[in-house]
Parts: sequence; C-alpha cells; structure tokens
Amino acid sequence: MTTNILISIAWPYANAPIHVGNITGSHLPGDIVARYHRLKGDRVLVVSGTDSHGTPVTLRADAEGLPVEEVYQRFHNEFLELFVKSGISYDLFTTTHTENHFKVSQAMFLALQKNGFLYTETRPQWYSPAAKRFLPDRYVEGTCYICGFEGARSDQCDKCGSVLEPEKLLNPRSKVDSSQPELRETEHFFLDLSKLEPDVAEFLRQRQHYWRETVIGQSLGQIESEGLQPRPITRDLDWGIPVPVEGWKGKCIYVWFEAVIGYLSATIEWARISGQPEGWNDWWTDPAARAYYFIGKDNIFFHAAQWPAQLKGAGVQFGEIFTGGRGAPLNLPYDVPANQFMNLEGQKISGSRNWAVWGLDFLSRYDPDPLRFYLTANMPELRDSDWDWAEFVARNNNELVATWGNLANRVLAFTYKNWDGVIPDPGELRPADQVILATIESGFQSVGELLAACKFRAALGEALAEVSGQRETWSYGQIRKRTVGRRGDDDLVPAVGAAQEQGDAGGAGHLPGSGQVGGLLLPPGIHRVQALRLEVREHLLSHETVAFLGEGHERGERLARRNPRALGRRDDDGTAAFHHGGGGVRGAQIDAQEKLCHRRGADYSTRSR
Repeated sequence: MTTNILISIAWPYANAPIHVGNITGSHLPGDIVARYHRLKGDRVLVVSGTDSHGTPVTLRADAEGLPVEEVYQRFHNEFLELFVKSGISYDLFTTTHTENHFKVSQAMFLALQKNGFLYTETRPQWYSPAAKRFLPDRYVEGTCYICGFEGARSDQCDKCGSVLEPEKLLNPRSKVDSSQPELRETEHFFLDLSKLEPDVAEFLRQRQHYWRETVIGQSLGQIESEGLQPRPITRDLDWGIPVPVEGWKGKCIYVWFEAVIGYLSATIEWARISGQPEGWNDWWTDPAARAYYFIGKDNIFFHAAQWPAQLKGAGVQFGEIFTGGRGAPLNLPYDVPANQFMNLEGQKISGSRNWAVWGLDFLSRYDPDPLRFYLTANMPELRDSDWDWAEFVARNNNELVATWGNLANRVLAFTYKNWDGVIPDPGELRPADQVILATIESGFQSVGELLAACKFRAALGEALAEVSGQRETWSYGQIRKRTVGRRGDDDLVPAVGAAQEQGDAGGAGHLPGSGQVGGLLLPPGIHRVQALRLEVREHLLSHETVAFLGEGHERGERLARRNPRALGRRDDDGTAAFHHGGGGVRGAQIDAQEKLCHRRGADYSTRSR
C-alpha cells in the first residue's frame, strides 16, 4: 500500500555556509529516507528552506552592514548549490520570508489564540541602553544558570541543552557590542504550553518504543522533571512576521515559534506551485500519512515537544482560519530521528572560529559519493561522532575505490570488451547465480527495515555484508583474472573462497575490511565474522592486487576515454553513483597527506591543516 511520506528537514540559518556536521545532522539522513521510500513506491514529499528570520541572520547582517534580505538570499543560493552538487534533492527548498509563510504562521497564531492557548503578559526583557533597543534572546549571551557554561544564549544552552528563561541568565552581555544589557518591562504573547503538557506527554509515551532514546530522554525527560512552561512567542523586532493583532505594531512573531511552522507552509506552497492547492492535506490531515523530522540534537525540544503542542493546540481551527472553510486536525510527527553532533578531529565544529569542513569547499575538490558514504558510516545517531581525515581517506581508498569502484569498472569493461557495451541475455541461471540473487533479494528487506527505522549506520553495514557475499558459500561473486605477462588476456573465473567460521583459534579480533587474501581485497562487511578462512583457488595469483579502476588495463582506459561518464551513471534524481575520477579510478584515490583545509577560502594546494 502506498503511504504519503513527508520528509521535513531542519531549516539552516542563512548566516553561514553549510558544513559536514549540518549535512550529516539532517540533510543527508532525510535524503536517504526519501530515496528509500521512493524506491518502495511511497508518495514522498521533501521540504525545507532557509531560516531568514533567525537572530544569527540579523547578527550577520549587522556585522556586515548589509540589508538582511541581501544576506539571507546570498546564503540561500549557496545552500541550493550545495544540495545540487551533493545529490540531496528537495521537492521545495524555500525561505521563511515569503508571503505564504507569513499567512500560514499568522493563521497558526490566530488558531491557538482562538482555542485559548495564548495570553499576554508583561515581563522583563533584556534592553541595550547603548543601542537603545530591546535585544532578542540570541543577541544576549552569558553564563547558564543550570550548568555554568559561559557561552550560553539567553534562551538555550548549547552545552546542557536546557531551554532557559532569558531573564535568569548570569553575567549577560550583548553580542552586538559586548555592553551589559539591563532588564526592562515589555508586553508579549505567551504560548501556554502547560495547558498542552498532558497531550504532549502522552504523544511522546506512545512513541517510546521506536523513537531514539536520546530524543525521548531529552523531551519526555524534561517534561517529567520540569514540566512545560509558558513561553513568549513575540519579540520587539522590526524584521520578521508581524503579530496579526491590532495594537501590536512594532512587534513580530518570534522565530522559535514560526520557524517550525515552515514545514507546513512549505508543503502548502509546494501544493500551490504544483497546481493542486488542496494537495497539502494528503500529508497533513490524512491520518495514514507519516511525517519525519530530521534535525540536530539542539532542536529536539522544539520539534519533539513544542511543535506537537502547537499542532495539537491549533486543532481544526487552523484549517478554518487559513482556508476559510472546513478544517481538520493536523498530523503530529511520526518520528523525530534527531542526530547528535559531528566534531572535527576532536574539536567541536565552529563556524565562528572557522573550524569546519565546509560542504562546497569539499565538493570543489572531491566527488559527492565519498562524502555521502563517509558521513553515513560515521553518522552521529546516538552519540557525537568525529570527522577524521585519515579515516576518510582510508574509507575512500579501501572501500569505495578498491572494492566498489573496482567491481563497477571490471563489470563495465568486461561488458564493453565482449558484448560491445550491451548487457547480454544471461541465459539459464546456475545455482551460484541463484544464490547471489537470493542474497540480494533478502538484502532489500533487511536493509530496508533498518532504513525505515532511520538506523543508517546499521543499514550501511548490512548492505556491505550482503554485497560482500553469502558468508558460507561465496566470498565476492566473480572477478576477472589477469594473467601476468599477458596484458588484456582476461577470462571470467569464480572467486571461490568459502568463508567458514572457525573455532576460537584465531582469537576474537576482527579482520580489517581492507585485508587481502591471495591479493583479493576482502569486502568491508567481512569483518562481522570473528574468524574466517578463505579458500582461494590456485588460479587467483597470490601477488595480484585487485586493481583500481582502469589501472593497467588498456580496454578499461579506452572505456574511460570513449565513455567518460561510464562510471558516472546517475540516479533518476541526479545523484552520481560511481565516478571514474577522470580516466580510471586511480584518479578517485585520495592522497593521505592532502587534507582539505578547514579554513574557508584557503589555498587548496595546501597539504596540511
């Protein structure tokens, strides 16, 4: 049965380029799940956009002395370029600064007000006497009153993850001029989360059995220990969405409230652009639809607790207000598979310190496939992970180039050599063929189940194990033997090698994924078996190393020249599958000494950090 799947990916602030931590945190996992469900036959919609109203955006504009519109548009265009180059596809990647988003956000505001979940209250807010203005929460930094972290924002601490009450921040200072702000009274609208707490808590308990423990622990744990407290949803700002109430000129809806509404507004915008203005209901009011939210751990509270509260509180009134007709309850999140953070060689990635591997800089030098592969294998699903250049080089050279690329090249070269590049009729399948096909078929289910559960590292490991061979009967399918001294005199021979478990004689250690037996590179998944004995037939020469794509093979070289994209076949969504690296896969190898500089704009000929 076809299911409507909504893939909602975190909206990046338009204040800095996207780095590898952002990619593996939300954009890549969302793209992977979207691909899986498309292959499965589901109806998939992927939406996101640029957060144009976030405080970091206005801070960047202030620092550069430029209009906010110019700043957010510049980064928005950069984001689009990155996604195209990395093979990450969106049905709509928009911005929060659109007429549509304004209308949807204001309708959500009015629905919550109508249902009794908004109230007004006068409270102290940080005010800068030097700038003669109220300061949004993220314009103020200081010491977290919960954990003592000295770089906490006034609304949230990045170290302990706690949502803070701004007026309680210790040692506050303005991010604009480092001056000391003071508290002054001002009136704002508040979202009464306490009224919605029972519904949100029940919503989370219903999902405990399949949500990540880190997400449940942070969201439900906070509710059970502290409860949901009312939060202000307006601020004294001149950039953002105006409050849709008379007498509130000069105040805007605050970004933490309206940014999450972007998933709904983007779906509505897509439907309108697609010529089916009511089509958004297929993902938002159909009870059978499923919505996934791919975010980083710093946004767990807003997506797992606060956003369900907004959706629940708006009820059918949102549809009535927005469409002027009959409304329906809005779907709550099906899953919020939030990732932890990726660090860079043991240090926290920091855009402000220019300590990052920037996405576009990386793709100016390397292909997207090594990036996607490494980030998936190293995805911070349950704990922080670390980008390590040596590991990246090893995975590219030992797994992608030496195994996957080699296999692709040998198959393509053999096909061109013997059948003029046309896949021949396979004829009657032999038992060995049936075994391979059965293994592949079983992999669709086992890998698919892991992808559906957003267990990306496990899915990749399972796929590698499946492709590396049925462990009891075959090792690596078939390879081509090249007779030494008789260049190009090739024939297709089975790579035997029954993998058999042995006792404990070999110890409990794992074989490296790039190990060799008789010159045959062992597939990466083979390390799952504690001890293996590979019986390699005598015609596999012990000193022959499986070649890199095109290496030392005339026909492979001619293939690359004749069909330069032969190893650059692309998916139907434009993502590169294999790359020949420019005339043979040797070019796809990465120099272990050559690291892409972390500093944006650096000289890429540099061979060190």
